[in-house]
Amino acid sequence: MVNRISHTLPWLAAILLLCTPPAHAEDGRGTSPGLRVLTYNLLHDGPWSGFFESGTQLAERLDMTIQELQRLQPDVIALQEASDSRKHGNVPQRIADALGYQMVFEPATQHIFGISLLDRLITSAIGFKEGPAIVSRYPIVASEVYDLPRCQRRVDPRILLRAEIHAPDGPIQVFSAHTSKGDDCQLQRVGELFREHRGTGRAILMGDFNTGEQSTVLTEWQKESGFIDAFRVANPGVSGGTVWQDIYVEWPTADRRVDFIFLFDGSDNKSPVVRSSRLVFDQPGRLPNGDALWPSDHRGVFAEIDAAHAGNGPSEVAIEKPPVNTVRQLTQHAPDPVNPLSRVTYKK
Repeated sequence: MVNRISHTLPWLAAILLLCTPPAHAEDGRGTSPGLRVLTYNLLHDGPWSGFFESGTQLAERLDMTIQELQRLQPDVIALQEASDSRKHGNVPQRIADALGYQMVFEPATQHIFGISLLDRLITSAIGFKEGPAIVSRYPIVASEVYDLPRCQRRVDPRILLRAEIHAPDGPIQVFSAHTSKGDDCQLQRVGELFREHRGTGRAILMGDFNTGEQSTVLTEWQKESGFIDAFRVANPGVSGGTVWQDIYVEWPTADRRVDFIFLFDGSDNKSPVVRSSRLVFDQPGRLPNGDALWPSDHRGVFAEIDAAHAGNGPSEVAIEKPPVNTVRQLTQHAPDPVNPLSRVTYKK
């Protein structure tokens, strides 16, 4: 009898273990992969790069950027200083093709005077245009462009790009912006346009705002109910400098935080949860001669978020230990022929 019981108990224990659900599944988040988003200023090669190299090593830096994006595997990427030139082709399209993603891109340089034909003639003549782009693993079903006011510099066109993305767990409104330095009225307008999409589901605003988090406008956003600064929520007290990196030195020089990911506390009975956020593109690569080269003068900001039932709180954070970045050897690839997308709609 004792022997029979001793043989039976291990089987009963195994059955109980198989039937018991894992503890992390009780909160509904452990089985969700989350949404991985990234904002990144690429550092274009300059307005005259349609004619000649301007010394920023864009070809090598782009190669480096693609390698790192393939490693990070973000679901949605907001790019700034995305360029299209005779020398380097359509950079955001090249990134999208390398990842197998969809892309929408609108050059801000095609809004210099607000006269479409004239602006296109100018950019065609110099062989260069640049602006924000959005690259997505999931389908981009609609996009829109908003012209931003020019309160500081009259001939410095800035736009806000929006894309509606259909993720497996629902639609997302994603914005990519690159505002002028010190132009608070541009930031205020960006905030207004972002607020207009409150209540439409998840909304994510990413970009290079060319101002620190202590600026008047960003301080107001931080205080406003519903605005969530993903990096700051996940990293209280961390400086998080994203600019200005000297791309030719061995050591880090970025010490000012100007690149942000903002979320809206959803009004659809769900609130965004920041699982983690960290800086990326924070190590230099190597040129064939051994010299250091950073992928941009900016760091990227990466965040993993999901939507949890209201009541978990918009600032709930599950911090993950960031992976160790490694220095990457650059390889050369010839530019691929690309065709820019033309599904952007323009809105004043």
